[in-house]
Amino acid sequence: MQTQAEAQIIEAEERLRTAMLHSDVGVLDELISPDLLFTTHQGQLISKQEDLQTHRSGAIRFHELSASERQVCMHDSFAIVSVRMKTAGQYLGSEFSQLLRYTRVWHKQPSSQWRVVGGHISAVQE
Repeated sequence: MQTQAEAQIIEAEERLRTAMLHSDVGVLDELISPDLLFTTHQGQLISKQEDLQTHRSGAIRFHELSASERQVCMHDSFAIVSVRMKTAGQYLGSEFSQLLRYTRVWHKQPSSQWRVVGGHISAVQE
């Protein structure tokens, strides 16, 4: 049975996916912690501001972000999410299509809002 906190995480994950798909910087700003530590599938460490700027500038445009195989592990004020994501879009003008696995760490803020504080992306070999 799904707990209330787990339902909140799944809802936040869907809001994040939709915001990424539409480059909705306002929602991304709300869902991502200022202290974000995120490692890309190429091993680059990026900050919240770098992530937001990538969307704001149009450097990345997703055409598809289809989630599957989502697993959520709850720990008091933290949650760890692993999700397989079929991605397609443009990055710096070049088309891409790739199957990735995202791992995200969500932290419940004193305001009771969940925010992404860390994450990692790995390419999935089919």
